[in-house]
Amino acid sequence: MSTNKEHKKILKGINPAFARGATRSVKPVLDMDVLAQEIIAGNHTALSKGITLVESTVLKHQEQGQLLIEKCLAHSNQSIRIGITGVPGVGKSTFIESFGSYLTELGKKVAVLAVDPSSSLSHGSILGDKTRMADLSQDKNAFIRPSASGNSLGGVARKTREAIILCEAAGFDTIIIETVGVGQSETVVHSMVDFFLLLKLAGAGDELQGIKRGIIEMADAIVINKADGENEKPARLAKAAFAKALHLYPPKDSNWAPKVNTCSAIEHKGISDIWALIMSYKELTQENGYFTTKRHEQNTYWLLQTIENSLKENFYRDPNVKERLPILLDQLSKNRISPFIAAQELLAIKKK
Repeated sequence: MSTNKEHKKILKGINPAFARGATRSVKPVLDMDVLAQEIIAGNHTALSKGITLVESTVLKHQEQGQLLIEKCLAHSNQSIRIGITGVPGVGKSTFIESFGSYLTELGKKVAVLAVDPSSSLSHGSILGDKTRMADLSQDKNAFIRPSASGNSLGGVARKTREAIILCEAAGFDTIIIETVGVGQSETVVHSMVDFFLLLKLAGAGDELQGIKRGIIEMADAIVINKADGENEKPARLAKAAFAKALHLYPPKDSNWAPKVNTCSAIEHKGISDIWALIMSYKELTQENGYFTTKRHEQNTYWLLQTIENSLKENFYRDPNVKERLPILLDQLSKNRISPFIAAQELLAIKKK
């Protein structure tokens, strides 16, 4: 059996750095001024570092992230922000890759912020958007950043909002946000984009489902995807059905009448029409002032949301609350206390 001295000798031969005591690499402390300058210069690696910083749950990193946001803020707000949603299987990733590639061919710089669903059991997330968008991820004028949604939709939404600022500062003029396509994520994403696009499938049995209020009211356009081969005729029928349904809804504050299009992301058909549609929306809303008004309303919304999130985080960080909460949860499970009294007790602890 080799001695410890022999092990060191072998390691020294493999890696000379070991001789200097460099048994592990130490990450350098990030300088926020330098990092901000690199982001503004369009450095993708620096942008990834910046987003990782704002996504971190470490308090020190969060403070650095906020400082970075402040330094980049003056260089943001120069993009069109597009939200894209649809049920799993509708082809969001394929559509975004086709759409994003079309835009980069036009000379646009495209950032895709994709929120991947995390498992509520394992808390794991596939984060496979770069795999599903293989061609776009190799495009020098594109940037793809998947983020795990985790348990806190509000937390992820705030971080996505901050990531938008960093991407805009890096010179990306088109920001695409892909939702997980389920639950309340559509509402949250709608609160941070200029144009909200809903992807649908023909013949999937959701034509009537789609006429429900809520998601349709938020949509600025409905696109029937996979309109190719045998699906072309069903797609045209679905387009007509949704177009009729949209007439039942009251006019939007933007004075924009939502449109219905068909496309085949895999065959790259109808993609240019969708971009023309978005540009028509932008032109109309900039002329009537709604584009700027909506951005201001969204800023107000995120101010209030940030206050709520911060209050919640500070509450659960309190050591006294941390100590008392498991005890009250145990009493609650044994029906010895009501949830309302338990909540009041915890809130009283925080007030002291």
